Amino acid sequence: MNKDKLKGKLFFFLVDSKELDTLDEWVEYLDAIVHGPCLILEKDNELQLIENPFITKAQVAIVRGMRVEIYSKEHPPPHFHVLSPTIDASFRIDNCTLLNGEVTKDEHKKIRYWHKQAKPMLIEKWNLMRPTDCVAGLYRE
Repeated sequence: MNKDKLKGKLFFFLVDSKELDTLDEWVEYLDAIVHGPCLILEKDNELQLIENPFITKAQVAIVRGMRVEIYSKEHPPPHFHVLSPTIDASFRIDNCTLLNGEVTKDEHKKIRYWHKQAKPMLIEKWNLMRPTDCVAGLYRE
């Protein structure tokens, strides 16, 4: 995979290690292996790195049982998911419009308030989670 396309993403582990030139690139590679959606399997006494198709979401935040998540293989438009005992909904990153699910007016107002402050973090996490073959692509204003 093209090293420059994957820089700064959780999928940097897909870069051929022979392409790594600097210590910073090696550290980013290690970070992607440790935190990215991949597995290390041992076969015939050899460690093998593979993409894990089951790790497809990143938890952005969790507060009192409410989780905010972003999934890697997604559809447009860029969005985030809010899950709690009473909420299972998704919202656009650009304007916090409800895409799927149901929330009360009060819950949506509170989520919109949170979104106003958290939007830069949501954009960063969305872009980090994009695999190269994701139809949704990177977030752009």
